[in-house]
Amino acid sequence: MQQIFNDNLRILVTGAGGFVGKNLTEFLSSKYFVIGAGHNDLELTDENAVKDFIKRNKINFIIHCANIGGSRKTVYDQGSVDVVSKNLRMFFNLARCLTSDMRMIHFGSGAEYDRRNYQPKMSEDFFDTYVPEDDYGYSKYIMSKYIRGSENIVGLRIFGLYGKYEDYKFKFISNAIVKNLIKLPILINQNVMFDYLYINDFLNIVEKFINIKPKRKIYNITPEKSIDIVSAANIINEISNFKSEIIIVNDSMNRAYSGNNSLIMDEISPFKFTSYEDGIQNLYNYYKTIIQTIDFEAIKEDPFLKFCKSS
Repeated sequence: MQQIFNDNLRILVTGAGGFVGKNLTEFLSSKYFVIGAGHNDLELTDENAVKDFIKRNKINFIIHCANIGGSRKTVYDQGSVDVVSKNLRMFFNLARCLTSDMRMIHFGSGAEYDRRNYQPKMSEDFFDTYVPEDDYGYSKYIMSKYIRGSENIVGLRIFGLYGKYEDYKFKFISNAIVKNLIKLPILINQNVMFDYLYINDFLNIVEKFINIKPKRKIYNITPEKSIDIVSAANIINEISNFKSEIIIVNDSMNRAYSGNNSLIMDEISPFKFTSYEDGIQNLYNYYKTIIQTIDFEAIKEDPFLKFCKSS
C-alpha cells in the first residue's frame, strides 16, 4: 500500500444531497478542502458545466456518488427513461476532465454482477460473467469496463450500506428501526442475506483510498460478515424495550446479495469492521434523537414494500 498523502487536495463530491454524498461531504470537510455538489449546484449531464465547474474550482480529486435508479424508491426503474444515458453522461463528463495529476473514486454496485445470477460472496473475477439485464446495473457495468482500462480512476463496488441520512422510507434497517420506535410491526416481504456496511466504516475506507495508490482498479467494498434481514430485525428488537412483531410474507430465501472482500482487505488491512450489533445500536440512537421529524404516515403506509423482489 503506497501512501500518497496530499495536503493540496481539492475534492469534489458529487451527489452531495444523497445518503452517500452527504455523509462523505460532512466527514471529509473537517480534514480536506471539499466541495459537495448536488443537482442544483452542478448539472452533471451538461458537459460544459462540468468542465467549467472543475476548472473554476481547481478540483484535482473527484468522488463520484451521483447516480439515478436501481432501488425500490424508483420501483427498480420500471417506466423510467434514460437511466443508462444519464448515468453514463454524468460519469464520462467527469472522467473526460481528468488530467494525469488528478484522481477519481467511482462507486459501483453489486448490481453489476446481474441480479438474475447473484451468488453468495461474489468475487471481482465474477464480473462480466453475465451482462446485467436492468438499466441501472448495465450502466454501472459499462462504467466498470471503462475503469478497468483507466489510469486514474478506482471503482469501489457497493452492495449494502446503512447509516444516518439514508431514506428511512425504503431502506430496510432504518425503516425497521423507525417502525420499532413508533411501535409498529416490521414487515418483510422475503428474507435475504446482505452485506450491509456501516456508514462509518465506509467513510474510513474511502479516506484510505484517497491517500493510497491502489494496486487494482476495482474492489468490492463489503464487510467480512453478511447478515440476513430477519436477524437485523431481531437485533433491533433486542436493543428496544418494545418488541415489534416480525412478519415475513414469503417463507423462501431470496438470492444472497454479497461480495468477497479479500481484495480490499489486502489494501486496507488491518481494519476492524463495526459489528452489526454496534452499528444498528448507533443508528437506533440517532433515530431516537430525530423521531419528531419522521413522516409517520409514510411509514405506516409502507409504499415500497410491494416492490421488494422475490426469487
